[in-house]
Amino acid sequence: MQDDPKTLVSTEWLAAHLNDPDLRILDASWHMPATGRDARAEYDTAHIPAARFFDIDAISDKRSALPHMAPPVEMFISRMRAMGVGDGHQVVVYDNSDVRSAARVWWTFRLMGKTDVAVLDGGFAKWQAEGRPVEDMAPILRDRHITVQRQAGLVRDVTQVALASKLGDHQIVDARAPERFRGEAPEPRPGLRSGHVPGAKNVPFGRLLNADGTMKAPDALRAEFETAGVDLKQPVITSCGSGITAAVLSLALERIGHRNHSLYDGSWTEWGSFPDLPIATGDA
Repeated sequence: MQDDPKTLVSTEWLAAHLNDPDLRILDASWHMPATGRDARAEYDTAHIPAARFFDIDAISDKRSALPHMAPPVEMFISRMRAMGVGDGHQVVVYDNSDVRSAARVWWTFRLMGKTDVAVLDGGFAKWQAEGRPVEDMAPILRDRHITVQRQAGLVRDVTQVALASKLGDHQIVDARAPERFRGEAPEPRPGLRSGHVPGAKNVPFGRLLNADGTMKAPDALRAEFETAGVDLKQPVITSCGSGITAAVLSLALERIGHRNHSLYDGSWTEWGSFPDLPIATGDA
């Protein structure tokens, strides 16, 4: 794998840079409620040395009824300053999650105009499997100034997605499992209809990963999108259940050099709750 501090770095890269003074490591583990796992408790038990815990649910827009929507700029600034993450830092985000939640935090930093941020390829599982160091101590935090410039083009709301679906001028790509995309399996959140946004293509996020949880090589990523019928010459809107795994698709698009992509933050939790929005089922 080619290390890129703006998208994806290997465990070898992180181990070599672990003591860099301007490196900041974030544990962004997040789990589906049904798993019964407590990401914060797992972080407290063991994490990569000096890692801070990034709570995806807590650092989110509390004005929205939807889960973990992107935080307002002011909240992001105050939380990152308090965590000692700021200007001049290289950020590496990892997770120990089945839904690869680190990509969501990578996307959140990009949304805030911060590009010196990468996901740890293979996450905490690979780091531990290689016998690399972990600790249970909380890091010493020192306030750090952070400058933010929100990139509105990286996020889409329900109105914009509905228009894109109607006009067909964007490729809407859904990261959920095929059974959920086709409307054959119930949604994990009660009260949601089943199916997908009309015109959307299905690239389940797991297809972008190798068996060890690392991301596939760029050529293989490109092939997965093309096999699913995604026209990579068009702008792409990524979507999923609640905006977490959609970011895995966004990261993969960035890895293959597709720069014109955005993420539907409300995703199916929002779309599926509106009775007047159209729904498609099956593969198309």
